[in-house]
Amino acid sequence: MKRDFLTLKDYSCDEIEYILELSRLIKKDKNKYGNVLDGKNIAMLFDKHSTRTRISFEAGINQLGGKALILDSKSLQLGRGETYKDTAEIFSLYVDGVIIRTFKQETVEIFAKYGNIPVINGLTDKYHPCQILADMLTLKELGLLNKNLKFTYIGDSNNVTNSLIIGFLKFGIGITVASPEKYSPSKEILEYASNRKDGIKIKIMHDPAEAVKDADVVYTDVWLSMGEEMDNNKLKELKNYQVNSGLLMHAKKEVKVMHCLPAHRGQEITGEVLDGKNSIILKQAENRIHAQKGLLAYLYRD
Repeated sequence: MKRDFLTLKDYSCDEIEYILELSRLIKKDKNKYGNVLDGKNIAMLFDKHSTRTRISFEAGINQLGGKALILDSKSLQLGRGETYKDTAEIFSLYVDGVIIRTFKQETVEIFAKYGNIPVINGLTDKYHPCQILADMLTLKELGLLNKNLKFTYIGDSNNVTNSLIIGFLKFGIGITVASPEKYSPSKEILEYASNRKDGIKIKIMHDPAEAVKDADVVYTDVWLSMGEEMDNNKLKELKNYQVNSGLLMHAKKEVKVMHCLPAHRGQEITGEVLDGKNSIILKQAENRIHAQKGLLAYLYRD
């Protein structure tokens, strides 16, 4: 039976742990599962710009023995009005899987519903689960992925925030989100968190200095997501949520700084911090390929 990867909501803690273990093994031995995609063609459908997702998946697919087909909706009949349902059915006739980086979560859900090949969410406006696999792998390597972790996300609540919340709650780990009230996590995500029976919840705060107090990890992302129009008022409202050396003085001395990239230096994070000794941002970026190879091995192993 085919398995999709649309959101971490669909996966148990044990399943995520298993993917991370596969990722660790693959990172340790590049040839591990090097033939899991032998003879397989994986389509990559991009409606949004991409650096890390495209390169890491394309290279990862090649390293696992498969071939990647890079596509975009404008060059397909989708650009002339063919439905996602029909496109999903056609993809299922020609390729062995599809990775989609697009706007609406509904798009990946339609592909999963009407196609009979694995569908991977490479990013939507709602979720970015592949990024969080890499983040978790990074934290696990540092011995931080445990219930004692104090993790603080600063800035605009977006698809990355949503997936971080879901991922950490799966592991029974709390998370603090600091943002202006207007840009706090969505009602849907808050309801998801509040329905947990283990008492692990997210903490919503509006004072960034208080939110990072004694933090082990501080994470941020861009203030204007792809496809979002320039909004100077929003940038002004988020001005005090910049991750800089002054803010980090309120966190633990050895605090780790994370960012999923691309970064707008001087906006949500300063270049000094991004390139500084507390940054593990490049480790995150490196782990995208290992985590995604682990995911592919999980989805395609016999």
